[in-house]
Amino acid sequence: MTVAAGIGYVLVALGPSLSLFASVISKKPFLILTVLSSTLLWLISLIVLSGIWRGFLPLNTTAWWPFGILIFSSVAFQEGLRLFFWKIYKRLEDMLDAFADRVSKPHLLLTDKMLIALAGGLGHGVAHAVFFCISLLTPAFGPATYFVDRCSQVPFFLLSAVIALAFVTIHTFSMVIAFNGYTEGNKVDQYFVPIVHIVAGMVVKSQSLHYIFALYFTTVTSNYPSSFSCSITIYQPQHISCCPANIYNTNIFTIEG
Repeated sequence: MTVAAGIGYVLVALGPSLSLFASVISKKPFLILTVLSSTLLWLISLIVLSGIWRGFLPLNTTAWWPFGILIFSSVAFQEGLRLFFWKIYKRLEDMLDAFADRVSKPHLLLTDKMLIALAGGLGHGVAHAVFFCISLLTPAFGPATYFVDRCSQVPFFLLSAVIALAFVTIHTFSMVIAFNGYTEGNKVDQYFVPIVHIVAGMVVKSQSLHYIFALYFTTVTSNYPSSFSCSITIYQPQHISCCPANIYNTNIFTIEG
């Protein structure tokens, strides 16, 4: 049952991306390469960001401004990387156009350019989903599920999958909008993308960030239960019990707020 639920969560998060990849991206090899290179680039950027912020976490405060700084700096870094990614793409586009002129072939069509932007955005979205959602779904394959007080009727893993799906959609189409804005010098498109990114990040992370930190540090400290003092509630299909958390023994847990 929970294996099926875990697979379902993964498909909620990445199902539309897989459909887009199968129906559009897979038909052209250069789009596959774009998706792979974009995914690798954004995964590296997220790892770098996590390494920078690792020294400051967990944030033992209820104030909003440390989380605001964390999210704002992360979004600024990723938006700067998006611009860098576009400049690399433009350089490659110029090289391809020059090669096309030498062999008397047509330049890239507008649809090809939009597809490249779409593939780059898909890579960004998949990297975000893998980093922030799929990495948390391993316990979803265990014998129970995980709830939080703020949304006690819906499993946390399902919420994470839906949020991942939302960010995959945002990043995929934001890349298309950003590329168009950079190419045409459209300031509205250029400002629209980072604004949507930071608003989405602030809204989601302000509601769920400390639960994600708790889940992460529960996983990290699972081999040392005596040093982890957080109260854990285990929800099993047949009963409810309280005990010290050990993710490898229970797989699923609820951290009380």
